[in-house]
Formats: sequence, C-alpha cells, structure tokens
Amino acid sequence: MEKTYIEKMKSALLGMKNEILQHLAAENAEFNEIIEDTDPKDLADIASDDIDRRILEALGNQELKTLKLVENALVRIENGHYGKCMRCDQKIPRERLDAIPYAILCIKCKTSEELRNR
Repeated sequence: MEKTYIEKMKSALLGMKNEILQHLAAENAEFNEIIEDTDPKDLADIASDDIDRRILEALGNQELKTLKLVENALVRIENGHYGKCMRCDQKIPRERLDAIPYAILCIKCKTSEELRNR
C-alpha cells in the first residue's frame, strides 16, 4: 500500500482517536454530574435517571470498543500490516478503509462472519 495513503489513514485514525477521547471525557463529566445531582425523587424520576445513566454507559462502551479498534489499526500501521485482512491476509479495498479506517476484515470475510453470527 502506498506510503502517502497510509500516512493519510494514520492521520485520520489519530483524529478519530482524539475525537473519541474528547467525547468520552465529556460524557464522563456529564455522567458524574448526573450521579452527583441525583436527589431523592419520586420513582419515575429515579427510573428516568437510571435509564440516562445506562444509555451513557452503553455509548461509552461502544466508543471504548471503537477506540480499541482504532488503536489496533495504528499498531498495524507501525507493524506494516495495515490494510490486510486478519483472516485471509488479502488486501482490504481502499473504499472499505476509507469508510472504516480501522477495518480488520475484507468485505468477503466480514460478510461471512456476519452470516455465521445470525
């Protein structure tokens, strides 16, 4: 894969990483604020606050998964394995990497995985 393309993708991945970290920090502040602001309320308000907390946790968990994928992609760039499918070792098309810079599987292997998981 071309060095300029890999540098472009590295820059995009670093930008994604920074954005996720900033968002998680902001969510964590909001989450802590919700917890600290919880006063004795009626049951409906308590249930609503609990749902809000769970939603923030779920969003945070998904972002943490994405962050790990981004960090793994950055390691693959450093190791010279970026853009290769982790299953079949074939080249991942640029179109897929442009859409999902941290993709670890080619379209064929990803489709196969999704069909197995149904």
